[in-house]
Amino acid sequence: MSTSRAPRNTLTRDRVVAGAVDLADQEGLDALTIRALAARLGVRPMALYHHVAHKEAILDAIVDAVFAEVHVPTATGRWRDELAHRSRSMRAALGRHPWAVALMETRAHPGRASLANHEAVLAVLSAAGFALPAAGHAYAVLDAYVYGFALQEAMLASVDLEGSAEDLVSGMDLADFPRLAEFAAGHATVPGYAFGDSFEVGLRIVLDGLEELRTDPGQGTGPA
Repeated sequence: MSTSRAPRNTLTRDRVVAGAVDLADQEGLDALTIRALAARLGVRPMALYHHVAHKEAILDAIVDAVFAEVHVPTATGRWRDELAHRSRSMRAALGRHPWAVALMETRAHPGRASLANHEAVLAVLSAAGFALPAAGHAYAVLDAYVYGFALQEAMLASVDLEGSAEDLVSGMDLADFPRLAEFAAGHATVPGYAFGDSFEVGLRIVLDGLEELRTDPGQGTGPA
């Protein structure tokens, strides 16, 4: 953590946001306080309030910073390709910033990057012919899958499942759980196993389901 005093008049909102993202990345969201952020930036806590009104504004800003890293899909491309690209990009951003998965859809005052990304996804769905109810379901299901997968990856990384799978399994008594024992021996502890390999399988299943939703007459008719 930096303890040197920053030169006068060098603090900007961008520096505040970047410092907050770095602090959350390195020490976790609980470590992100006004005092800790000020110390990292080499300023007094009161100096931050010239650029952000309060901690909630900082949280708004760092969530928007993560959204700014995510692919913005275009309605002129193939809808499956665009949403797949956005999903992979979102997963990658959440992998870089694991703290963000719990915050992405919680902000009462989302920033422009967040709003632009949501607008773009809805534009893709509309151009693809999803009626409004179907678009709502499609968006909810797709984000639930990506966020849920990213959360699982973060949790598994916290126990180093892939790095110590054999050690973890050896500490479990699976005598009464034959299917778990079979799965561990034949899959989870096999060299080359990676939980993340399931992402593309699941993404394809979700997109196939969205295609059925798109053409379901019960969901109404979208734009031609």
